[in-house]
Amino acid sequence: MNDRISKCSNSSIALLTVLSVMIFDAAAAAQSGARRPSIVDLHGALGVKGNRVVDKDGNPVVLRGMSLFWSQWMPQYYNAGALKWLRDDWHCTVIRVPMGVEAGGYLTHPDLERQKIKTVIQAAIDLGIYVIIDWHDDHSNLHVEQSKAFFDDIAKTYGQYPNIIFEPWNEPGKAADWTTTIKPYHEAVIPVIRAHSNNLIICGTQAWSQQVDKASQNPLRFGNVAYTLHFYASTHKQSLRDKATIALNNGCALFVTEWGTSEASGNGKLDAGETQKWLDFMDKNQLSWCNWSLADKAETSAALKPGAAGDGGWTLDMLSPSGQLVRAELIKRNE
Repeated sequence: MNDRISKCSNSSIALLTVLSVMIFDAAAAAQSGARRPSIVDLHGALGVKGNRVVDKDGNPVVLRGMSLFWSQWMPQYYNAGALKWLRDDWHCTVIRVPMGVEAGGYLTHPDLERQKIKTVIQAAIDLGIYVIIDWHDDHSNLHVEQSKAFFDDIAKTYGQYPNIIFEPWNEPGKAADWTTTIKPYHEAVIPVIRAHSNNLIICGTQAWSQQVDKASQNPLRFGNVAYTLHFYASTHKQSLRDKATIALNNGCALFVTEWGTSEASGNGKLDAGETQKWLDFMDKNQLSWCNWSLADKAETSAALKPGAAGDGGWTLDMLSPSGQLVRAELIKRNE
């Protein structure tokens, strides 16, 4: 009798042990499954291979998302809530954060503006999306030392995170020659970044980042570099797509860090037809992009209507026609 009781007791203990292990494994699986892999988990640090931006495995990757507005003029959207809404509701996989340099920006308030950028960078890292740090300056060649100091700090602090992408000069003007002005600027700033990070760098080109064909004929001699292409659909049409094709055929990788549905002023006509041609062109050539802009300014290219909340939660009636169009395209393409 005692033997039977002992055997039953041992069997019960064994069964309880097995059940406990099964419950623990199920709980662990449920916990690990609660967080889906982020876009950064899937693709890691980005690079350049031929004329394509590629992921950690060398496969072409296309990111699509939004650009914030100048940091000194639209800071209410520089927060984790806005980014989370863009990730979850708009399906953004990349955010561009423009460090406004002139006109009351970094040159006037370096610590204040830098902290805004760092807030967005940290939010992007926490949310598992990519972030482009954009030195948003029309005259970067006049502010080389300030740019070097800024990127030294950012690269030193965040350069080992795979989320980080650098954009050292937003839009060189038409008068800034690629060979004599723009390329030397990049050659001065890139080594500062490379001292801390091997992450992707996207370099601005002549004439408001449109003459990518000219840059492709005299490219930078650094690894992991792409070139910035900007367009506004109602102004820049097939002739600019032809320039982009030349650059791609010359072996240069392109990244559309800024584009709008409007005229080049950011205002005027919303050109849905040309926007579609550009979207098709970018899809065909596997070009990543950020739309300009997440702002509630009363202009065509702004994605939000005036007064839209700063931390997300925007319903469709809070979006401008451009915002509704771009959100729909992001959801369709980033599913």
